[in-house]
Amino acid sequence: MITVLGSINMDLVATTERLPRAGETVAGKCFATSAGGKGANQALAAKLSGSAVRMVGAVGDDSFAAGALSMLRSASVDVSGVKTMPSATGTAIILVDTSGENMITIIAGANSAVDTDMADEAVAGMTSGDLLMLQMEIPAQTVEHALKAARRKGITTIFNTAPFTADVARLAAFADIVVSNETEFDLLVGSTLTDLSERHEALLRLHRQNGQTFVLTLGADGVMAAHNGEITQAKSLKIEPVDTVGAGDTFCGYLAGSLEQGLDLKKALRRAAVAGSLACLATGAQAAIPDAGCAEKALA
Repeated sequence: MITVLGSINMDLVATTERLPRAGETVAGKCFATSAGGKGANQALAAKLSGSAVRMVGAVGDDSFAAGALSMLRSASVDVSGVKTMPSATGTAIILVDTSGENMITIIAGANSAVDTDMADEAVAGMTSGDLLMLQMEIPAQTVEHALKAARRKGITTIFNTAPFTADVARLAAFADIVVSNETEFDLLVGSTLTDLSERHEALLRLHRQNGQTFVLTLGADGVMAAHNGEITQAKSLKIEPVDTVGAGDTFCGYLAGSLEQGLDLKKALRRAAVAGSLACLATGAQAAIPDAGCAEKALA
């Protein structure tokens, strides 16, 4: 069983020929709304990978709430741990250009009300064989509380360092598995890494400090991880991306699902990297997440 403690948003997505510079206005091509939030995206990806998933979080008492939960409900994710707060549902304002690159602004809304009591609720029903997945779109003190509570119960934790904040480096020390993209990893280690050997060295250095598994996603170049004293790598698919929104969340959800389903880390990384690649072939965050059948077909 996987429990995701995290954000639930409604995404407002505009596509444009190119992303604007500071102070610039550019014409958009189209606009759409879709369910999102890093927590909800990762929960859906883990569910579509084939695992049982429970979502713990919050939505507002507004018109966005039902839509923000619609795909989780359709996929039979357990949303009994989602509370309705007297506030706005979390919102993401997303710009996507024709190459698939994006810019995102997050308004926390009800996600800021996900507190330590909800963290306790998330962990209370879990056992040592379960996985707890967290990100940084809910309050840092809630993430810290959940990570420490899970450690006391022997529950494996996966911590995605996005979006990177001043609290991430401290919180990462409490997780069993830490997942970062290239930008986040540079911030985590405190320097800009320019080549493969530097990334290998930094991954192993972090790993050797206390035995945590560190996973670094590299987009088109796949993924590498430090685990059991060595570097493990896996390739992504060669694709022409349409929209990269949600690709990292798809990777995280599939990684959690694959590990929960008993795959070893190398196979889990490859499956997650393939799923993340497939998520770039369609627009939107949750709508683009592939199901297990699509991922297995691509792997074959």
